[in-house]
Amino acid sequence: MQNNLNRRSVLAGIGAGAATLAVSGPALALNTDQARVLIDRLVGEINGVINSGKSESAMLRDFERVFSRYADVPIIARSALGVAARSASSAQLRAFTSAFQGYISRKYGRRFREFIGGRLEVQEARAVKSFYEVKTTAFLRGSSPFEVIFLVSDKSGRDLFFNLYIEGVNMLATERTEIGAMLDRRKGDIDAVTQDLAKAG
Repeated sequence: MQNNLNRRSVLAGIGAGAATLAVSGPALALNTDQARVLIDRLVGEINGVINSGKSESAMLRDFERVFSRYADVPIIARSALGVAARSASSAQLRAFTSAFQGYISRKYGRRFREFIGGRLEVQEARAVKSFYEVKTTAFLRGSSPFEVIFLVSDKSGRDLFFNLYIEGVNMLATERTEIGAMLDRRKGDIDAVTQDLAKAG
């Protein structure tokens, strides 16, 4: 019963989750131009992968390299794990983060793979409290353009994105809900969920 209450508490706070990750602590050294430059580079690499003509498996490997280079994977993974992260050992967190990186790269790599023949373009960047929001537009063949937003912070000591929205869908909120459901199915067993993530996709 307590686990269910905790889960509901976590899900109830999802809407504010992205801001909570980045607003604590002193003002950041990162600025708007640096946030835009980071996402310019990221978008350039994504465009290169989606139009490389490689097989799906090769593209997904490339997306994982891109994700590990530009995303704050430990922060994203810990957020996705939610309250369970508090009781996890350091070894469990490392294993979960590694499995989560592969899982999230495959999942969102397949989403970006839908952009084949199209492109992402950076539009604008702005400060939001102590992190930065960089808006991009996805131009796809046979489809109306839509927005992809990256949230950028240097909280971990490097300029990295810690969340993204594709057509309004919040990655952190989505993954926290899905990992929470996996934990519920596994009765809170983080090791079992880690094994499930390693096999997923």
